[in-house]
Amino acid sequence: MKSFLFRIGLLIILLFLVTNCSSSKNNKTVVEKAGFAPDEEIYIPHIKSERKNFFPETYAENKWVDSVYNQMTFNEKVGQLFMVACYSNKDTIHTNAIEKLVRNYNIGGLIFFQGGPKRQARLTNKYQALSKVPLFIGIDAEWGLSMRLDSTFRYPFNMTLGAIKDLKLVEQVGVSMAKESKRLGVHFNFSPVLDINTNPKNPIIGYRSFGENKVNVTEHAIALMNGVQSQGVFSTGKHFPGHGDTSTDSHSTLPVVNATLDHIEKVELYPYKRMFDEGLVSVMVAHLNVPSLEPREGYPTSISYSVVNNLLKEQLGFDGLIFTDALNMKGASNFKKPGDIDLEAFLAGNDILLFAENVPLAVEKISSGYRDGLISENRLAESVKKILHYKFKAGLNNYKPVEGINIHNDLNPRSNLDLQYQLYENAITVVKNQDAILPIKNLNQKIAYVKMGDDTNSSFVTTLNKYTEVTEVFDANIDSLMTKLNGYETVIIGYHKSDKSWWKSPELSETELQIVNRIATQKKVILDCFAKPYSLSNIANFEPIEAVVVSYQNGTVAQEVSAELLFGAIDAKGKLPVSINQTFKAGDGIATEKLNRLGFTTPENVGMSSEKLNQIEKLAQKAIDGKMAPGMQILVARKGKVIYQKSFGSHTYDNSTRVKNTDLYDVASLTKIVATLPNVMQVYDKKKVNLETTLGEMLPIFKASNKEQITFKELLSHYGRMQAWIPFYKATVDSSKMPMEKYYRKVATQGFTKRVSDSLFLRDDYHDTIMKKIINSPLIEKKEYRYSDFTFIILKQYLEKIIGKPLDELAYDNFYKTLGMNNTLYNPLQKLDKKVIVPTEIDTYFRHDTIQGYVHDMEAAMENGVGGHAGIFSNAMDVAKMMQLFLQKGNYGNQQYFSEATFTDFNTCWYCTEGNRRGLGFDKPQLGSAGPTCGCVSMSSFGHTGFTGTIAWADPATEIVYVFLSNRTYPDSNLPNKLSKENIREDIQKVIQEAILDK
Repeated sequence: MKSFLFRIGLLIILLFLVTNCSSSKNNKTVVEKAGFAPDEEIYIPHIKSERKNFFPETYAENKWVDSVYNQMTFNEKVGQLFMVACYSNKDTIHTNAIEKLVRNYNIGGLIFFQGGPKRQARLTNKYQALSKVPLFIGIDAEWGLSMRLDSTFRYPFNMTLGAIKDLKLVEQVGVSMAKESKRLGVHFNFSPVLDINTNPKNPIIGYRSFGENKVNVTEHAIALMNGVQSQGVFSTGKHFPGHGDTSTDSHSTLPVVNATLDHIEKVELYPYKRMFDEGLVSVMVAHLNVPSLEPREGYPTSISYSVVNNLLKEQLGFDGLIFTDALNMKGASNFKKPGDIDLEAFLAGNDILLFAENVPLAVEKISSGYRDGLISENRLAESVKKILHYKFKAGLNNYKPVEGINIHNDLNPRSNLDLQYQLYENAITVVKNQDAILPIKNLNQKIAYVKMGDDTNSSFVTTLNKYTEVTEVFDANIDSLMTKLNGYETVIIGYHKSDKSWWKSPELSETELQIVNRIATQKKVILDCFAKPYSLSNIANFEPIEAVVVSYQNGTVAQEVSAELLFGAIDAKGKLPVSINQTFKAGDGIATEKLNRLGFTTPENVGMSSEKLNQIEKLAQKAIDGKMAPGMQILVARKGKVIYQKSFGSHTYDNSTRVKNTDLYDVASLTKIVATLPNVMQVYDKKKVNLETTLGEMLPIFKASNKEQITFKELLSHYGRMQAWIPFYKATVDSSKMPMEKYYRKVATQGFTKRVSDSLFLRDDYHDTIMKKIINSPLIEKKEYRYSDFTFIILKQYLEKIIGKPLDELAYDNFYKTLGMNNTLYNPLQKLDKKVIVPTEIDTYFRHDTIQGYVHDMEAAMENGVGGHAGIFSNAMDVAKMMQLFLQKGNYGNQQYFSEATFTDFNTCWYCTEGNRRGLGFDKPQLGSAGPTCGCVSMSSFGHTGFTGTIAWADPATEIVYVFLSNRTYPDSNLPNKLSKENIREDIQKVIQEAILDK
């Protein structure tokens, strides 16, 4: 009955407020933005007994509070009302002043601002040791401790989180932030911001708000609060009664909110009422001038009895802790002097006076108010006991100092990065996608990138180029820029603004607007905004722009994930939390197609251990230190995500050029499965050949030879009794190992155009000699597995004959150009600078030169650099794309290159029962003790190794791709193969298997 009467009474009060306030036409747009209809029912909070309570009272708590309170002097009680500003980056004058306040004035708490976590921990312990009653420690950590402290993790801004529909992720942010706060001895996180940012010109809230829709704001705030308070840290909703519809900053003046009571009731108070029901512990009251709530002209809400006591405590029934906003802010300090403002704030009903500028004077003023009867004992007890109750709930009845050991690692756990990827994958929003230009499917077009804004873009550009070649184009002159963009079909414009300057106006400049408009009139444009949505507000006409993406912030992860989205490795899930002028509304967000291209994330997000994978570095360094290879690239992907991509060492042992992820290696026999085999699979898929087709049928030159009856299945399984290889080059050099003039010229001349090195050209007809030697070579006597380069030399001849194109063109046209393998090619010096190509050997037996950019394999070199078994140069990222295509059974980027049945046939070990581990072209795990793998991968796995010190391996059972590229042959390939003897590649593969967490 009491519950019913309370609700009826509250409803009558609210209806009275509504009916006695005229609706303002000026508020119509704001009201619509805020997400309610004019006739929407007012949300009525639950009665207190029905509200969720994270921190229920106990007998022990009440006993402790009464005991402490009864032992306090009057001055000690008054001291509890103050939370003083504290810095860990200031000098001893500051620390001595804080010590004095703790000792002599018994202040109740500290709010930390700038500094670092180690310093703050030391100071917290120091001040706590001086305090008779343990101190509350608070901090503004709206996006984590990094809002105030260096060396800590920066979570996305609230506006970024407001774009996420999966509220469990937002709750996890709260959990993670609270764990870090707790580790640092912080009890109050002054968040979440409950302001509904209906004013795009708001200079101080902006990014700090979850958005302009009251329901969206509230749901995200509840999720964040649930995460924070689940860890025993207190959330503080702010800035009551609502700072979202202001155009001035309360740090410098008193903002005016000209909203009606009806509007405030329906919009600004909506989050608070729901948050109270969900168990919000505390509220911070803003310095605002709200005439509809406080009739006294220019009177701040923070010291208004009508706002704090009547509205917040009585009408809304809030009985948690009430903080003022910082009392040094001009919105308050311009109104009354220090001391007077503190007294007024306490009289208004606040419990804790935040950032008091003059505590001694404030204590004196409050003491005088008590003596003069302005403040009763009950009023003082109400706040002080409330403070003590929450000190007990925070565990301060059993205070323990902050542990300083390992604090940096504890505040920056690896899991934060895992979460960061998930957050941006869910936040980034596509608001326009004309003609489904996103994701970019055609990787064969010329794509340019133009940077705007004043911040970095390196991660974005690097990741774009992992998908295809994207050329960064710059020129300050618009006309010159347009000239440079000639020939490009699509232009990606990235607008990059620093997260560190979140309070600054983010809009595109007039010059930048002109550039966007000019490019958009001539090219297909994808505009990607790494700033808050409002930064696009001054674009009057989005019509010429094909796609608009809002990536919200300009951090490394945001840039990487946004590039993934553009190329379809992830789909777009985000929804705008605020409107962009009249073009795109809050809630807008277009879902895009996900293509099964490789993406990027952390190991833990795909069930792998970062800590375990870090052991790869030790093995890589062991190889370098042991002179097994000068350097290497190592890549690991799982479940379609690259989780480890690092380069180690140098191009050569002189350490002059460090290996980069973009450098190219001679991949040697990986050519077989990266170039030749996929083309063979397409021919097989088209039924131009089958498992029993004979070599004589495939190539008539083998008819009447001892190899005529070798079947396609035997050929590709290395089961046709062919020799391993023939050193064809030896017949073309003299006794001193110098190339003979009969076969070579130093410059290209008629009949001698096959380039073997910089100044060595082989006669054009020597290929026929090579083929004759293969045809006439004897077979080994016993039918057993014998790895042979002849297989892929023959297959190259077959492909070129049946299709009518050279193999390098086939590989590019059929695969590389559509897979985005722009760094995979034969004869790389025709396209690339030598400095990005890792040297393979110093040749003293054939070409007498440093082999860099020319294929190491001698036979392939004699084929003008294009061999079926060798000749490809690539990097780990590109090789991984081909391996992922195989792992996805012929599909990549949602394009089917050959059928699943074809892949299954080629990945089958047809002769395993006879002791031959090979698939069709693919190597498979060893059947005994020795072989290409760690012996710990599944029998369904496949791959290949290469003479230069390479391996590419994929395992369908674990969805793992592993690529290792090196130049172990440098400087001399004839030296013992220590890389192989020491099992470096295999040991790394073992580490990868051991890193799997979800076996």
